[in-house]
Formats: sequence, structure tokens, C-alpha cells
Amino acid sequence: MSATPTDQLEYTATELLASHRYAEPLVANGIACHGGFDDDGTYVSPRTLHRVPAIAAWERRRVADSGTPILHLPLETWPEHFPNVAQAKFLIGKGVSAPTVSELTRIGTVEGFGAMMRYLPLPDFQTAIADSIQGTAVEHIRKGLFEAHSRDEAGWEDEAGHDRMWFAARDIAFEHPVSADQTATLLARMGIPAPGGPMPDFEKIRAAAIASRALPHDIPFELESVLVRMIGLLFIELSAFRAFTWAEDVLADPNLVAGDGEAARIVSYIRQDETPHVGYLQVALSELRDRTWQGEGGRTYPGDQMIQLLWDKALDESLFARRGDFLRLIVREITGAVEGRTDAVDLLDEFFVLGSVERLDDGTLIERTPGGTEVRVAPLAA
Repeated sequence: MSATPTDQLEYTATELLASHRYAEPLVANGIACHGGFDDDGTYVSPRTLHRVPAIAAWERRRVADSGTPILHLPLETWPEHFPNVAQAKFLIGKGVSAPTVSELTRIGTVEGFGAMMRYLPLPDFQTAIADSIQGTAVEHIRKGLFEAHSRDEAGWEDEAGHDRMWFAARDIAFEHPVSADQTATLLARMGIPAPGGPMPDFEKIRAAAIASRALPHDIPFELESVLVRMIGLLFIELSAFRAFTWAEDVLADPNLVAGDGEAARIVSYIRQDETPHVGYLQVALSELRDRTWQGEGGRTYPGDQMIQLLWDKALDESLFARRGDFLRLIVREITGAVEGRTDAVDLLDEFFVLGSVERLDDGTLIERTPGGTEVRVAPLAA
């Protein structure tokens, strides 16, 4: 069901949260999910009746006003998923499915954190932007876009969102591999707080963020904070397409997993749902880049310089610090899963040959990305 083009630029939250009429709902592993199928059996994402044409209209307006290209991070420059498809299939074929189960659980849990977006303190964008933001994606962040994103990721009322959809795909493919208690243990091992656990120290987090600000201090911290989150989300959403490709390929293999491809189809629906997330984030950030900003004392700043400062910092953190932690985490899961096997050394050697991450004799990990950067990760201290 394709979106009908429109020139409408102003929307209510009710409109941006509205879904199409479905001929049949989506049910995954017995769980009622958001979205559904049209009369032709084609999957249609939730909350896209007006949201998708709105994003397209805002972008057309932005291009007409500024003529600049949209902010974009070329996917081909991003590291491949680790482990890659060949490595994951190799492990599963050798009877080592635990790392893939762990990764699907991790992805689903992180998706559930998307519900926190609705609680982000949002600035009055117009007070910090000298140019009008009327009829833009930025104006509608407070008017339904963040809420729609949150509902997509974590569900709403009785409808499951992406978190439980990933768990459904996992349970179909590996025939309910973990219990709730095992899931909590798995997440703790991966350094991810399980739902219902102790809340983080938000004041400490805020103090650290203020201490490491990238923008001039007369730009409201609340604006910088939400933009850091938006750029980080955009990078996560773009890099997630690597994970979707990986998961769909692995979970579609009937010789390795159960479900006759149903798990892969569920992932394909999640991938489709993520497209408007990338869309509105790109448009809103591009709108802000194209405008003049003003500090609390009246000083003005070019928006492109402000966005570039935040973009470069977020990109550096994503490609290096966080990527390194992720590689170390996954290798620890894999080595733990084969521990005790008589063929563990040979299995790990063959595993690393199949991918772009090299492990040195001292345990150091080296990843060379398509963009030409190198991530070097020291081994964990004994």
C-alpha cells in the first residue's frame, strides 16, 4: 500500500499516529503485533497513513527552500555485521547457536529501550533557531514523531512492537531457546540491564554529558542533548540495516533453523517499519543544518557548523569506542559458547577466517572497515 503524495505540511499527533486499515493483523508466534496486511496480502507498517507522506512533503519543501542534499551516512562505509552471515551459519552448523540466540535477544532488548524516547526532555526548538520551523519535521518532533517512533520500537497497549517481534523471530527459529530467567542472565552477561532492573543515575549521566559538550555553551544544553540522541539514533537505524540483512539471511536457511522462513519474514517487517525512522531523522537534522541558530545571548551560528560538530563526535564514538566494545562483547559470547569443546581452537580459527575481524595471538581484535578506518580492540584484562 503506497503512500499518497501530499503537499500538507502541518499535522496533529493523532494524524501522525494513525495507521491504515488492515485486512488482516500481524500475528507472530501467537503474539498480536502492530502493522498488518492489505487486501493483497502485502505487509503495511503501523502509523504510516500520514507519517510517510508527511516526511516526503517536508523533504520536498526543504529541498525547494535550500537546495542542499539530505544528511546521509553511506551504508557501504559502515562495518558489516559481526559475526557476518557466513560466520553465524558456520557456528550454527557446528551446533553453536547460543551466540546467534544472544544477538537476537540483545537486539530485541535494545529495541525495547526505544520507549524512553517519549520521556526525553524536549527543548522549544523555535527559540534556539533564528529561522521559522513552521511546517517542518523539526516542528513535529514534539507533535507525534518521537511518540510514533517509541510505539514502533516498544509496542503500544496490546500490540507488540519490535522488541517482542525480535523475540518471536528468535523463538520460532530456535524453538524457544531461553526462558525468562535465562534471558535475564544472558542480558546481564552482555552488560545490558534487564527490564525492571535498577534505573541508571540520570543526574550522573547528565553531568557527564554537560562536561563533554561539543557546542557553544550559549546553545541550550537541552537542544544539544536531544540532537545527540537523534544523530545517535540515525546511526543506529542505518547500521541496523546491516543487522536486518544478516538476520534475514541466517533465519531464512531451513537447513539451519526452524520455522520455514517465518522468522526471516518477521525481521523483514521490522526492517520496513524502520524506514520512516531513518526518513524523519534525516529530514529533521537536515532542516536544522540548513538554518541559522541563535544562542541564549542572541549570538547566531551557522546550522551546518553546529550539526557537523555533533555529527563528527557521534560518528567517532560509533565507529571506534562503541564498536570496539561491541566486538569484544560478541567475541566473549562466542568463546564462552565453545568453551570445553575439544575442537574449540580449530573452530575459532575457522570462524575468524570467514570474516573481516582479525584476532591476534595476544587476543587483540582488529577490524578494517570498508571506509578505510581501523578498529583495534585490546583484549580484556585477565
